[in-house]
Amino acid sequence: MSEAQLGFQPQKAVRWLAPKVLVTTGAQSLVAEIFGSYADKRELQGSLPATVHDHADHDELWLDYVADLGDGFDATFSVASLLAGPTLDLNETTRRGQLLIMGGDEVYPAASTGGYEDRSKGVYRAAMPVGPHDPPTLFALPGNHDWYDGLTSFLRVFAQRRPFGGWQTEQTRSYFAVKLPHHWWLYAIDTQFDDYVDAPQLEYFRAASQDLQAGDAVILCTSTPAWVPAGSGGATKGYDTVEFFQREIIRPRGATVRVMLSGDSHHYARYAERAGTSQKVTSGQGGAYLAATHRLPKELTLPPPNSRVREPIHPTRFGLEARYPAHTDRLAAGIVKLPWRNPGFWGLTGTAQLVATLAVLYGLAESAVRSGVFGLLASWSPAVIVAAVLVLAGVTFARIDLSATDKRHLVAGGLHAIGHLALSVGWALVIRWLYHDVLPDGAASDWLAFLIAAVGTPVVIGFVDAELVALYLLVASRFGINLNEVMAGQSIEDYKGFLRLRIAADGTLTIFPVKVEKVCREWRPNPDGAEADPWLLPARPLTAELIEPPIHVPRTP
Repeated sequence: MSEAQLGFQPQKAVRWLAPKVLVTTGAQSLVAEIFGSYADKRELQGSLPATVHDHADHDELWLDYVADLGDGFDATFSVASLLAGPTLDLNETTRRGQLLIMGGDEVYPAASTGGYEDRSKGVYRAAMPVGPHDPPTLFALPGNHDWYDGLTSFLRVFAQRRPFGGWQTEQTRSYFAVKLPHHWWLYAIDTQFDDYVDAPQLEYFRAASQDLQAGDAVILCTSTPAWVPAGSGGATKGYDTVEFFQREIIRPRGATVRVMLSGDSHHYARYAERAGTSQKVTSGQGGAYLAATHRLPKELTLPPPNSRVREPIHPTRFGLEARYPAHTDRLAAGIVKLPWRNPGFWGLTGTAQLVATLAVLYGLAESAVRSGVFGLLASWSPAVIVAAVLVLAGVTFARIDLSATDKRHLVAGGLHAIGHLALSVGWALVIRWLYHDVLPDGAASDWLAFLIAAVGTPVVIGFVDAELVALYLLVASRFGINLNEVMAGQSIEDYKGFLRLRIAADGTLTIFPVKVEKVCREWRPNPDGAEADPWLLPARPLTAELIEPPIHVPRTP
């Protein structure tokens, strides 16, 4: 089907190491963080309706949870079409969620009205154009990518009570409280960039918590699985906010958080309480690139001993019970295809090598005719500047996601930069050798040497340099450095999934973790479908299976 027929333009998966994506996303992230400190859009939401959403009038309620969804069409639509189906066989018949919770990052690489239309809203409309007589309700929590335009587009798409395909939006703010059957509640808090809970939001939840009763159970949705780094000796800031929220809002009413849900990390991981039944689940498989699971900590202690929250509760131990997929260490090796999967990055490394090689050639040529200290300084200054930039870039790149006290990035980034510099120097020496010792004298040889430097460097050496980055990522990721980048550079679209939850008549919550091992990449139009049927059907049926047996969570500990 054409763009005119669909009403949106299906998008390819984001190539995260492409120069355009790196520059634009980095700039938008920086601007969002700076202006978010001075013009926090959450503070302005205090003037919007403070609605507590009541969906408790059911003997049994089904909910779906999906996060990190607005990326490439094939992966996003594969998940959306399963969510839209009236039922799904998971060793037992499960029903489409009467509520759909989107847990963050509903668009990539950055929020915009057009981005939401092409990467999420249009895709979900194609999966379920109109809802049934009693349409399911959609709630959405923003993630960091939704914040890159200051939350403007997110509020337009999700907080104006407009249809989202066959789902009906209901929220009026970027956070929400939903009353569920049998003394269950769902709270979703917006912590911006893993920061704090603002005053209007605290006031909203304080008012909502007045209906909480002793013994009530809460499903708490956050935009990041902050419990993973905090519980394993890493940064505690994000989880401190969660702990503060529980201390201020939930525990004073005698209620307990039985389940925490989050996306942001693009995999499935479940931590279960060692001496109880509460769960902390990451499910960020809605469409974005696959993230690694093989270095997840096996144990968490929460709240962490170094928490800054006053009067934290007694620490509880959680163990890693399941992860999907489990073999990401093998999948990481696919990064060696980086220049083929991401030609833009090949262009970036080619340009960088051309600049570095020309700087070295300039130094070699000028140092042969200039003498003295100042002559050498003038000859080699460009090469020294390029080397300094490469070292700084290498160290900064290696520092991503490492704690402030972890200094391994200095070694990793330094060695990475040395590799690129060695390649530039070696190639410059080869060009110099060809020009002086192999090629005959004359204008033709001059032009040939120029073509070798100007064309051969970005094409051939740029490819080698891209593979050097891939080799660095493969090795560094084994030590927990740039673990996200080794997967992001591949943009793996398979291994997707979501959560299907059921609150039964006896008050037990059951979580069905769903996986889609292979997403569909070939679609055919469905012109004879009913009004609510998807506009496109997979060329081969999608296979949805359970990641692990259903998890049963009683309402009380």
